[in-house]
This record gives sequence, C-alpha cells and structure tokens, in this order.
Amino acid sequence: MENHSPVQYWRDEIERNAYNAAFFELGLRWHWDGETYDRLMGLGQDANERIGHYLKTHQPHLLKAYDAEFLAVAIEQKKEIHRKREMASSSYFNWAESHGVELGA
Repeated sequence: MENHSPVQYWRDEIERNAYNAAFFELGLRWHWDGETYDRLMGLGQDANERIGHYLKTHQPHLLKAYDAEFLAVAIEQKKEIHRKREMASSSYFNWAESHGVELGA
C-alpha cells in the first residue's frame, strides 16, 4: 500500500501502532512493521480475514489453542481502543520498539 499523502501515512501509522499496542496488551509476542502491515492491508478490507491470514502464516501454533476468529475479534477490539486513544492524544508511543522489553523496569 503506497501512502501518497502525509495525512494517510499518519493514519496508517496510528492504526499500525494501535495493532502493536493491542498485541502487547494481549500478551502476543510480535509486532507488525510497516512492510508487514502494508502487505496485510493489501489482502482486502476485512480485518478479521487479514488477522486470520497472519495467524495462519506467521503464528500457526496459536491456532492449536485458540480459534482464529476469537483472536481476531480480541485483537480488533483492543486495536480500536488504542486507535481512538491515539487519535485523541498528541503523544505517540511506538509499541513496536517496546517489543521484548519490560515497561516500568
């Protein structure tokens, strides 16, 4: 997905960052970089299908314990909370950079 405008770029960054915050909050030990996010967005409009595709191709071990739809819904719910919070705030915390570190340590 090419971002032709600064506004679209920041909307995409806020959404990608909100996904990474959701993963962190749910205890999922991964993050989406820009390339992964763009590739997944290119799969279509349905967020649950994009997340399901990611789970099947990058995290298949989780599907032994959890239903893909259950995980996708949980991720989307948390992502939306974080996205709204980021849209309302002037601060930006890069959740991808927190991957593998303890906050407050």
